[in-house]
Amino acid sequence: MHTFRLKNSRNFFFAGLILAASGFLSTPVALLIGLIYGLLFVHPYQQDVRKVSAFLLQASIVALGFGMNLHEVLRAGRSGFVYTAASITFALVVGLSLGRFFNVQQIPSLLISTGTAICGGSAIAAVGPVVNAGEEEMAVSLGTVFVLNSVALFLFPVLGYAFHLTQVQFGLWSALAIHDTSSVVGATAKYGSEALMVGTTIKLARALWIVPVALGVAMLRKSKTSIKWPWFILLFCLAAVARSYVPIFAPVYPHLSRLGIIGLTVTLYLIGTGISRATLKQVGVRPLLQGVLLWAIVGISSLVLIRLGLITL
Repeated sequence: MHTFRLKNSRNFFFAGLILAASGFLSTPVALLIGLIYGLLFVHPYQQDVRKVSAFLLQASIVALGFGMNLHEVLRAGRSGFVYTAASITFALVVGLSLGRFFNVQQIPSLLISTGTAICGGSAIAAVGPVVNAGEEEMAVSLGTVFVLNSVALFLFPVLGYAFHLTQVQFGLWSALAIHDTSSVVGATAKYGSEALMVGTTIKLARALWIVPVALGVAMLRKSKTSIKWPWFILLFCLAAVARSYVPIFAPVYPHLSRLGIIGLTVTLYLIGTGISRATLKQVGVRPLLQGVLLWAIVGISSLVLIRLGLITL
């Protein structure tokens, strides 16, 4: 019976993987299929999938750079710098305050706040070693962020249409209020090409803050752990440079960008398969409350400011 279940688990996993890579699924549908798998089956490749999805996400973002116009990227990045700095500071302060209020342990509270403030799992993965986070503390923080990312991917486009946001407004809101780059790209790609460009650019500019924040935490805690630079962001910029200034390869760029979208779809499917019932139980109530309230405060406040025209590009 155990062998039969394991075989079925593998068969369904690869069937979903092939479907996600086919190019026929949208990113939210791929994530939904992954979530259903993760909740129904014991994952046979849990550790391997985490490593593959982390690499594939970065490679997909680089490939998406071949679909970006550098002039628009730079304009969006410059305009979003002040908002990014202010929102990161705001999210960290509010997040740590909520953590104390709900009596969440210090390290998970910091990791959840950092993940919400900057770029989800990538920020947690960078800051975790600096604060000597244990496996359970990392799992709780990553689980909280991944659960909320899954919700955001479905919820944000619906709210964007309900509030009649323009593509620029939606891209800006997604970059400021959604945790992981993968979910920002997934949500904005569903909303439109301009939203995708704005959301991806500002989110990647936001991801650069991983380094100064991690260094700041290391200095405060007197940690000697080395900080990993997010090199894929530099490669994304180089891809945008090629797209804008090397026209000889112009026929190839749309195909590379399309591969990026397919890679992202596969990534979200893989992330979905990693969210199991055990993960949800491990998160617990208090860290989840901290994460949900912080996310709601950041999302609602940034949406209001964008609607009022106080945050624009």
